[in-house]
Amino acid sequence: MSNKHLFLDVYDDYMLYARKKQKNQSFTTMKYKFDLHVLPYFKDMFLEEITSKNILEWEEYILTFNFSNNQNRNLYYILSGFFEYCSIFLGFNKKIISNVGCFKPKYEDKKADYYTLDEFNQFISCIDDYVFKQFFTLMFFTGLRPGEAMALKFKDLSNGYINVSKTIESHGKRDITTPKTHSSNRQVKIDRKLEKDLLKLRRVYEDKGIPFNSDLFLFGATKPLSSSTIDRRKEKACKKAGIRSITKHQFRHSHATMLHNLGIPITEISRRLGHSKVSTTLDVYSHTDLTQEKRVFDTLNSIRFNCFTTMKYKFKSILKRIFRSNN
Repeated sequence: MSNKHLFLDVYDDYMLYARKKQKNQSFTTMKYKFDLHVLPYFKDMFLEEITSKNILEWEEYILTFNFSNNQNRNLYYILSGFFEYCSIFLGFNKKIISNVGCFKPKYEDKKADYYTLDEFNQFISCIDDYVFKQFFTLMFFTGLRPGEAMALKFKDLSNGYINVSKTIESHGKRDITTPKTHSSNRQVKIDRKLEKDLLKLRRVYEDKGIPFNSDLFLFGATKPLSSSTIDRRKEKACKKAGIRSITKHQFRHSHATMLHNLGIPITEISRRLGHSKVSTTLDVYSHTDLTQEKRVFDTLNSIRFNCFTTMKYKFKSILKRIFRSNN
């Protein structure tokens, strides 16, 4: 009788284990990515026959999709978590994956990760539907995660604040659940125009024959907008505006980068985004644009000019004293 374990059989046990260990949203996302990019590659292999060469070949396979560094890193840790389970319960040698290591980071053009304010205005001018226009506007000017924005209800809008206390799962049944982390539960201050425009959504829905109550979704009324529908609207507007497309999550990047470039303290940006650590905000959202580069350029020029002027003045003063003493 063979003592070998088929990857597919171990996968079933691992998912039962992971479901108990992870938050529902995290588990659903992990399983979705595992099923899409890990399971098809390894499912017919026996666990005991997997080698570091197989891991390396899997990484080469993943690189063909041209994912971002963050996506590649995430997939590596998903597979690593599976092998950690196998190490604990099946005596698997997890050095097989650690010897290979994570994907080598590739150069990424950070400019493509966010919209500047001018680019956003160019984009939003091509969104005709009022509901979708306010969805993207809220995303850009609050930095909410897409799932947090889609889960908002009218009762979450109060006295110029958005109360963030729930999110919609990005995959699976799209259940409404608690946010990503404890620090994700937060109040986000919004500007007066955004507050006024969001409140107008009530009239938009009433004009469609939907009786108002505070439990209606801000974006969608009786049911939240679907992620795929939002993406279709976004792509259509980008094409009309003649501007590159960014992901829904990158509107969050856009907000954080805009605040960073305006000189808002990183601690406040971190709180507003719902990060548990300021270091996360620094690592992910500290982009540089040409405005910042020009600010550095102007500052250095000013320092150098002032230094030169001061030295020139002192030199002239010394020459005058020498001239007077000689006469």
